[in-house]
Amino acid sequence: MAVLIREGSLEEVIHVVEQIDEFVHKETVESLSSRIEGKKSLVLIAEEEGSLLGFKVGYQLDEHTFYSWFGGVSPLARNKGVAQLQLEAQETWVINQGYKHLKVKSRNQFPAMLRLLLRNGYLIEKYEKKEVLLESRIHFIKQL
Repeated sequence: MAVLIREGSLEEVIHVVEQIDEFVHKETVESLSSRIEGKKSLVLIAEEEGSLLGFKVGYQLDEHTFYSWFGGVSPLARNKGVAQLQLEAQETWVINQGYKHLKVKSRNQFPAMLRLLLRNGYLIEKYEKKEVLLESRIHFIKQL
């Protein structure tokens, strides 16, 4: 599989979001751009032969910390290493920008993402309990 990870557009992110049923709240270009507006940000796209497979959107929290905010992989590309490639590309970019920490949140309902983060040296920083246990958030941090 020759997956290309590259910087992309919010329109491409939305194209992938529409393929992912787990995202109950569907973001729009407007909602995404309002979140990252005025912040140093990175939009990564995973593609293979013109097909958009995944995305990762993050932005600067402060001069030392980058936040990996929103990401996903199309069901058609799952278990093929796409999320790992996106994570590695984002980490490389973040390190090259001089950040010291990379933060990310996930939920109990996404066990594959939780395993990916733990496997890649992310540490649990905080647990945010929600009424519906599957929606509880786990906050991770990685020292770079």
